[in-house]
Amino acid sequence: MTTALQQQVFALDARYNAHRAPQSLNFRTLYIRRRSQLLRDTKRSADDWKQYIKLRSALLQQRYGTTKVDSSSSISSLNINKSVINERTIFSTTGCVVPTKEAEASRAMVGGTTMAENYAFVGVEHIFDQHTKAVTMVKFANNDRTRLCCSSLDGNLSVCDLANNSPIVSAVLKGHIKAVTGFDWSINNDLIVSASLDGSIRVWKVADFKCLSIIKENNDVQILCCVFQPINNNLILAGNNKGELRIANISTGRYLKYVCRIGGNILSIAFDTNGKFLWAGNDRGEIVSVFCELNEALCKMKKFSLASHCSITSLSYRAWISREARDPLLLVNATDNSMYLLSITDCEGSLQLKRKFQNRHQKHIVRSTFCPIMSFRQGACVVTGSEDGSIYFVDIEKMGNRSVVNTLQGHSSSVLSISFNYDESFLATSDLQGLVIIWKKGNMSQ
Repeated sequence: MTTALQQQVFALDARYNAHRAPQSLNFRTLYIRRRSQLLRDTKRSADDWKQYIKLRSALLQQRYGTTKVDSSSSISSLNINKSVINERTIFSTTGCVVPTKEAEASRAMVGGTTMAENYAFVGVEHIFDQHTKAVTMVKFANNDRTRLCCSSLDGNLSVCDLANNSPIVSAVLKGHIKAVTGFDWSINNDLIVSASLDGSIRVWKVADFKCLSIIKENNDVQILCCVFQPINNNLILAGNNKGELRIANISTGRYLKYVCRIGGNILSIAFDTNGKFLWAGNDRGEIVSVFCELNEALCKMKKFSLASHCSITSLSYRAWISREARDPLLLVNATDNSMYLLSITDCEGSLQLKRKFQNRHQKHIVRSTFCPIMSFRQGACVVTGSEDGSIYFVDIEKMGNRSVVNTLQGHSSSVLSISFNYDESFLATSDLQGLVIIWKKGNMSQ
């Protein structure tokens, strides 16, 4: 209870922080760091915290007036003009996901704790501010608790380390001359591949943070997303603004001859765990399944179209999310104010709607993710960013407003990307102003 109230105070400070020294981002970052530390160290009863929130809110409104999250700056070429939903809370609008109604054995394995208790956070562990523009993507290294990579519209990537309770920026990777749209870690974390609006893919060697290879497209091509091929990390899949999926070979530094034309701007790619299928999402509301043949050709299979003309900004694959939900799923963010859960129904990668959640999302590249640890509880959890500046933990089994099991409020602008480390002890989130917040997991009772 106390932790939740502390979080409300921090959210209040973050919401008004943009009004403090508007020309000095460094001061605002230092202020919010200090406020986070003070709130963690302060011991009050629940009643005292409630009174403090009331007084703090009144004082801030008196000084700065009413405020709302600023999401006016665009981080992409998306030009979407739809009405903004009034609801702040994510809520679901369609059928059942987890087939079993009871999961007593699963709950017993984890001591009967609830989903909300499992995803309670004690507050901000650290705030990184090494980037001068929006941080488009954050991602922890594979099976690594402390290493984190970030990409930004400022054209740089950074590698951070949270080890030994002393978070540091290990390196800033410079080379792209335009915005970095995304990146991926290789399976053993020795390489990072990055995509940029400058038309290039760069491969970075993590051991010395040097650029190992540059793979360049034509001058009028923008690379909007990239991923390693899961079973062959010598190959990279890239999507561009020409609606093309292409394969690049790291060893040769060249693209292969095969081109798979999807159409639109390809904004997101997700592979299955075997590397045989991938799904690509574009700015036309289409998700296309693609089969990766043995000769490294790409064969377009099935297309799934959302009802509205929107952009598919994020795709995440999960073979199964809990003991009670074992079908393969895709988690999708779209700029029609929605997050979708789609089931994969056949061997051609066909998709079917399972659940739809409303979320504040119209303009930016907002991402979501499955929680990495398989749930032994009744229910299954995903996490998404939002243009209202919040991070939502959503139980995909629950209906209506009950689906949100936790909300983190610390950003004062749109939350663009999120990433858990492998054991869920840290959550990294990034925003439109270039801040990266590291959240530490805790217990609701603290």
